[in-house]
Amino acid sequence: MEDVVILGAGVFGLWTAFAALGRGRDVLLVDRAGPGAGASGGVIGALAPHVPERWNAKKQFQLEALLGLGAALGEAEAAGGGSAGYGRIGRWQPLATPEARARAGARAGAAAERWGGAAGMEILPPDAAAGWLDPAAAPEGIVADTLTARLDPAATCAVLARAVAARGGRLRRAEAVSLGPEGVRLTEGRLRARQVVVAAGAESFALMAPLLGALAGAAEKGQALLLDAPAPALPLLYGDGTYVLPHATGGIAVGATSERAFTDPLGTDAQLDAVLERACRLCPAIRGAPVLRRWAGLRPRALGRDPMLGPLPGAEGVFAATGGFKISFGIGHAAGAAVAAQLDGEDPGLPPGFAPEAHLSIE
Repeated sequence: MEDVVILGAGVFGLWTAFAALGRGRDVLLVDRAGPGAGASGGVIGALAPHVPERWNAKKQFQLEALLGLGAALGEAEAAGGGSAGYGRIGRWQPLATPEARARAGARAGAAAERWGGAAGMEILPPDAAAGWLDPAAAPEGIVADTLTARLDPAATCAVLARAVAARGGRLRRAEAVSLGPEGVRLTEGRLRARQVVVAAGAESFALMAPLLGALAGAAEKGQALLLDAPAPALPLLYGDGTYVLPHATGGIAVGATSERAFTDPLGTDAQLDAVLERACRLCPAIRGAPVLRRWAGLRPRALGRDPMLGPLPGAEGVFAATGGFKISFGIGHAAGAAVAAQLDGEDPGLPPGFAPEAHLSIE
């Protein structure tokens, strides 16, 4: 009988394991391919805040998580060694129209109120980033924030895996087939556990469906790439739905697509080529840079688009830690700490929309 079994060694599973081990629990991570092998092994790693308008509990949770991420990663790096490539480098977004500039001005005021002085937002002239962001792409200026950060997803998972091992956590390479009252059924046999956390990314929804009576989410494909180009000590760029992100670990990441309909879940195609072309218009300095890696993966999108964290209704001892979709790396440490608290019977005060039952009520 295992104490805590966590299905999935992606960013949510690893942070949950790290937090549970810190509480004195015995933890077994189960993943068929190892840490960060799925969507958590991507190349982007942009940690951008929600817009500071129409404030709600989810945005407050993400803000607090972003502000605390550096310290949390520092603890993991101290335990496991290595670097996650984290840095609060900020973000520059081009403003193409007077209307966009007006919205940015309003958001800067809202950021001053909501971010509480911990970070800010301002409008810069179009040529403030010449050589990095093309002034022609920003005729109305550039909106710059100091809250956005970046990390290297694969390096972060490697750091967390070592930190989990340093705290006594174990990893078993196996595939989970189903969940039920008898525990977890693996391809190689049954695994009994007092508590199970489903953190298997997009595959979580199929694993939980028999217990919930419905699919609580689906996979959304993303494609991105990493360029072999010098990474300047400048903010990341975001425009026209595209990121250009300089990595501390080397190279410049470009992405990403968001595809709900796809035939090849792990293949890259012309959609990624189009993303690269948009990125080159945004940042001409990267044009012609060799491609080091083209990446595609399936991200977990819960029905409510919020993270799905907490005990499954009607399934004693089974918890969800999935559905982070595009914000998993920014909130992973806070999500893991919250689920670890729930394993110990505590209420971490999560936003109501994060509860699994909240997703089930969405048509």
